[in-house]
Amino acid sequence: MRSAITVSLVPETKGGPFVYSSGLEPAAVEAAALGFDALEIFPPSADALVATGWLEVLQAHGLRAAAVGTGAGWVTRGLNLTLPEAERRLEARAFIREIITVAARAGAPAILGSMQGRCPAGVTREQALSWLGEALEELGGYASGLGVTLLYEPLNRYETNLFHRLGEAAAWLRTLRTRNVRLLADLFHMNIEEVSLEDAVREAGSLVGHVHFADSNRRAVGFGHTDVVPVIAALREVEYDGYLSAEVLPWPDPSTAARQTRDAFRRATTAG
Repeated sequence: MRSAITVSLVPETKGGPFVYSSGLEPAAVEAAALGFDALEIFPPSADALVATGWLEVLQAHGLRAAAVGTGAGWVTRGLNLTLPEAERRLEARAFIREIITVAARAGAPAILGSMQGRCPAGVTREQALSWLGEALEELGGYASGLGVTLLYEPLNRYETNLFHRLGEAAAWLRTLRTRNVRLLADLFHMNIEEVSLEDAVREAGSLVGHVHFADSNRRAVGFGHTDVVPVIAALREVEYDGYLSAEVLPWPDPSTAARQTRDAFRRATTAG
C-alpha cells in the first residue's frame, strides 16, 4: 500500500478535511519531504487544475496523483447527480466528466463523494437511485475509455441519505452494467456507520478502490480512537494495493497532521 495526503485548491473548503489548502506547490514540497507517495487533489474545476501546472509540479517533486475530487461542483455550484432538475443533473455529469478527463492524464481516478447528492424531498429513493445509477453507468464507461476508474464514496448519515455502508453500496454497484466503478472506503464515515471496519472491507472485497486514512474524529490517524491495524489486515486479505490517503482535518496544524499521518501509516503498514 502507498501513502497519500490531501490538498484542496478550493478556498471555500479551508478548514475542512484537507491537510493542505495553501497551494499545490507548497503541499508538494512538504509531502515529498515527508516521504509521501502521492497527493490527492481537490480542485475548483478541471480547467483550474490544468492552470496550476499540476502534472509538472507532481513530477518535479517525485509524486503521483492518488485521486482527484469532484466535490467542488457541489461546494461552489450546488450541483449533484440526484437533483430534481434534469438540466442540473446533466450539468453535474458534465462537471464530473471534465474532472475525469483531466485526472486521466495522470492515470488517476476521480472521486464521487458529495456530488452523489441525496434523495430530495418529494422524490422516491427508487427514483434517486435510478438517476445516480444512470450517471454512474455513463461516467464509469467514460472513465473506462480513458483507462481509469471512478470511485464512489458512501458517506455518513449526516451527509447523504443514499448509501452509508460499504456492503450495501457494493451490493448495489454489482447490479449496474458498468464494472468500472469502485468503492472509496473512508474510515471516518465507516466509524460512524459500520459495526466493524475490517468486516466492512471484507464484505466489499475487490470493489475497494481507494481508502481515506482518517481517525474517528476526522483527525490524522492516532489522534482519535480507531484501531487501523485490523483494517490494514483486512485490506491485505482482499488484496488491496492502492493508496491510504489522509483526508483529515489540518489539526492542530497542517504540518503536524501530515507528520502524524506519515508515522501512523508506517506503523500500521509494518505492524505484525
